[in-house]
Amino acid sequence: WWYVMNGKQVLASEQGGDLGQKWLTTNAAGGGPFKIKRWEQGVLYELEAVDNYWKGWPSKDHVGGVIYKIVREAGAQRAALLRGEADIVEGLSTDDFDQVAKMPGIVVPNFPGMTTFGIKMNTQKGPTKDPNFRKAVCYAFDYDALVKIYNGHAVLETSPFPNATRGHVAVPGIYRQDLAKAKEFLAKSASPNGGVELEYVYVQGLEEERKLGLVLIDNLQKLNITVKMVPLIWPNMLARGSKPDTSPDMMAVFTTPVSTDPDAVAYQYHKNSWGKYYGSSFYANDDVWALIDRARTTPRWEERAPLYAEIQKRIAADAPEIFGMLMNRRWAMRDHVKGFQFSPVRFTGEVDLYPLAIVAK
Repeated sequence: WWYVMNGKQVLASEQGGDLGQKWLTTNAAGGGPFKIKRWEQGVLYELEAVDNYWKGWPSKDHVGGVIYKIVREAGAQRAALLRGEADIVEGLSTDDFDQVAKMPGIVVPNFPGMTTFGIKMNTQKGPTKDPNFRKAVCYAFDYDALVKIYNGHAVLETSPFPNATRGHVAVPGIYRQDLAKAKEFLAKSASPNGGVELEYVYVQGLEEERKLGLVLIDNLQKLNITVKMVPLIWPNMLARGSKPDTSPDMMAVFTTPVSTDPDAVAYQYHKNSWGKYYGSSFYANDDVWALIDRARTTPRWEERAPLYAEIQKRIAADAPEIFGMLMNRRWAMRDHVKGFQFSPVRFTGEVDLYPLAIVAK
């Protein structure tokens, strides 16, 4: 129901019953307002507008094409924006967003988001397999640091579900920093005196995630737990998080649900989500899985709502991750870019290109 392709075109390129999957790795078969013009894997992707697009265009000034450039360093993105080499950037640091918003010729749309940030803990191996150990980590973490690192452009999670999710409930006693409780749960774990090292994997070049790693180091040393910070590019993180045996102890993950229906979030904690980046905690609870299955197949909302309330409480109680915050969604763009439309359920940094227009001064 999400991405629609031309079935005849895809199946005409089928190889060995793969339904055209191999062909689609280097070709496109969509029916949208843009088509691929140039593709340099890992460097840039150039799209060209379809002038006779069946739906028409919302503006005579609509963009004629878009070049996506892969620029991983926030500083390089900022420099490109200021030099006029980029019209829109999405990966600036928090401080950079605040600074460029004050500059002439640049605007920074700022919206409350549904994208959650959490630190997924591997529940299937190592010290984090122990639920008491995970709870110790959750209680040791300084949650206020999340909001400070984002200069106030974030709110803390009160549940595994984003606040705008239908059926969201604020879980009573959701984890907040409490060193006494952290030590209490650590004493119940298989590592009562700490003395272990945890690997924290985060996105290379993402300054906020690096800073949060430093917060983890400071917080967990109070429990005699050391943290090894490992920056990886996102594809390598995906590979690491695809199997319980390779997934790190802790992995920084932003997750955007594709709708406000609670199943879009609850299913991230289902066994069928193992191997996906949002399932990299490899959370296992048969009772919760059964509740998720029941809730997603129950048609009446008044019957679904209490199921999702219970699901949220049970997931939180099992502490498969540090439930962090919801950051505001921000982009920085030159002021000649018009028509930008925000949707909280688009993926992190995603921009709807269709309504965009370039209006010269």
